[in-house]
Order: sequence, then structure tokens, then C-alpha cells
Amino acid sequence: MNRQDFRFFHRLRVRWAEVDMQKIVFNAHYLMYFDTAISDYWRALALPYEAAMLQLGGDLYVKKATVEFHASARVDDQIDVAMKCTRVGTSSMLFSGAIFRGDELLITGELIYVFADPATQTSKPVPGVLRDLLTGFEAGQDVAVIKVGTWAELGQDAARVRTEVFVQEQRIPMEMEWDEADHTAIHAVAYNRLGQPLATGRLLQHAPGVGKIGRMAVNRVVRGSQLGRRILQSLMDCARQRGDREVLLHAQRSAEGFYARAGYAPRGEPFYEVGIAHVEMFTLL
Repeated sequence: MNRQDFRFFHRLRVRWAEVDMQKIVFNAHYLMYFDTAISDYWRALALPYEAAMLQLGGDLYVKKATVEFHASARVDDQIDVAMKCTRVGTSSMLFSGAIFRGDELLITGELIYVFADPATQTSKPVPGVLRDLLTGFEAGQDVAVIKVGTWAELGQDAARVRTEVFVQEQRIPMEMEWDEADHTAIHAVAYNRLGQPLATGRLLQHAPGVGKIGRMAVNRVVRGSQLGRRILQSLMDCARQRGDREVLLHAQRSAEGFYARAGYAPRGEPFYEVGIAHVEMFTLL
């Protein structure tokens, strides 16, 4: 087994609390590494686990876990935990894992999950949509789709994401979240393969040749899955297509790095908006 056998990797650094007197990882921690990687695997599938399983009418339970040791990870090693769904049976799924230090294989393992009724914990068939999502992801298929349209077309789903992020999570007053600009803006919404809306943003005409992107929101559980970057790029493409030469936005200071990596630069002094520190950022098209 080598790195080329996998398309999903979770990277972590070994901490002192995870090693013994010889500064090598306690054996039991490798299962924890695999479990952490599985959580990120669901994020890579654009699946908020709890909401997804509720919609699918079941939950996953570990039936069997095996670990094979080839070499040890040591304190402060940077390791990559690789996971792939190897097989989906009638009611179970097999995940194969491997832990690498660079190209060196340290650990291999297998996790067998059973899809079951959460009330009775009796097994039930894996839903077809979940089966297709797993096999499609491993084959390199996209796990999400971005739709662009008007508030009449996408407003209900955009509002759902914005309410979860801005109103419920960031506690922005409901009356400060909605404005008339929604009805003239171009909206983008990201959906996973279950049809769940997970990310959104909008594009306004700020001035002739200048677009303004705002209301960028990503479901907390799937942040880091590139959905926010894809929403931003879709809105920038819309601005470019209508002839804008510049796009600006008001970035929350906590998200400044995200926009900088997308090519945006800060302009002017930081300021507060709805009680949250922001900075204006812009990019040329």
C-alpha cells in the first residue's frame, strides 16, 4: 500500500501527550488518528454528518477495527492519515486507512461500519444516494454543485445558510441580516449530493465597473472543504462576465487570510460592522 492508492489525506503532528517514554506513539492512538480522519472524510464529502444521517434515516456504527503496525510515529512527526472507502455492501461499508510519514508507510488499518436504525441499532440497507456519493467521490466525481441565480430562485436556501451562520452562530440580530439588496443581487448557493444547501454569497453592483461581494457564509461543519472558495470564485466569474473591473468586499478579520489566499488585498483601516471587526478588501479582475 502506498500514497498513490489514496485521494484523501488528513495531516496532523504528533503531540507529547500521545507518546510513551521512548517518544513513540501509544498504539491505541492510531485508532484515534483514523477516527479523526474519518470525520474529515465526511467533510470532504460535503456532508454535515448529523444533519446528513438524520435525512438518510440512519447512523453509522463501528462493527470492527483492525490495525497493523509497520513502524512507529514519533513525537513531533508530521504524519498523513489516508482513508478510502474500499467497499459498500448491503448494510456495511469498509474503509481502508494508512498512516504515512512522508512516503514511509507506518500503519495500515480497516474500519467496518454498519448503517443502522439509531433507535434500535439494527442494520438497514445503505441508502442509494450515500452509496453513489461514496463510490463517486473515490472515482473523483464532484461532491457539490454551485447554483447561481436570483433571490426568487435561491433565496430560501441562501436564507437557511445565512440564518445558521450569522443569526444562530454569530448572533447577529435577525433584522440586521436582511435588506432590500437581496432582491437585486446575484446569489450563489452550494449544495451537496443530498441537496442540502451548505454555503452562499451574493454579488451587488457597487459602482459602475465595481462589484461587491457580501453575505459569504459556509455551514460550520463543512468549513475547510473549499465550498467557500468555490462560492467566491463563482461570484467573481459573474462579476467578470458583466464587465466589472474590480470586486470589493467587507471581510471579517477572522476571514482575512481566506480572502488574501484568493487574491484580495486590504484597503483602508479596519472598522466594525454589526459589532464585528471588518476590513475592506479588493481584487482586480
